[in-house]
Amino acid sequence: MIRTIAFGALVIFSSTMARPSLVPAGRAATAPVSPDPALINTCLITNNVQKLSAFYERVLQITPQKSGEDYVEFRTTAGTLALFSTFAQEKYIPGSATAGENHSSILEFRVANVDAEYTRLQDFVKSWVKGPTTQPWGTRSIYFRDLDGNLVDFFTPAPRR
Repeated sequence: MIRTIAFGALVIFSSTMARPSLVPAGRAATAPVSPDPALINTCLITNNVQKLSAFYERVLQITPQKSGEDYVEFRTTAGTLALFSTFAQEKYIPGSATAGENHSSILEFRVANVDAEYTRLQDFVKSWVKGPTTQPWGTRSIYFRDLDGNLVDFFTPAPRR
């Protein structure tokens, strides 16, 4: 089960509206229009886009799409993780966000094999919250923090019994 990331709604709306030129070519034009909301982008505000981008590039094994020094996107099959600089956020929407202070959401990524990811990330991730564990809701998960302290969950649906 993927839970919605609570804090992102305002930041996502405001940051995508403030940077219309950063919407990938064709995404807005070809996306089907639905009356239902669709969470497609989560944007983290950070004091160091380059450093956090390098972290996620290694963790996700995805090369980010960059738009200048202030913004990068990691496009996954389900949605996009975006990183935006504190400086630029303050320029476009003053007083709207503070980097590195999120303690109320989890970035969740479905992966093929949680245990293999745990082994792969051992020498790289410095802040582990919980090792491989099968959760009561039916996922096998690992929890760790990124360089800004955001909580990340890599999970695999647990085999049915």
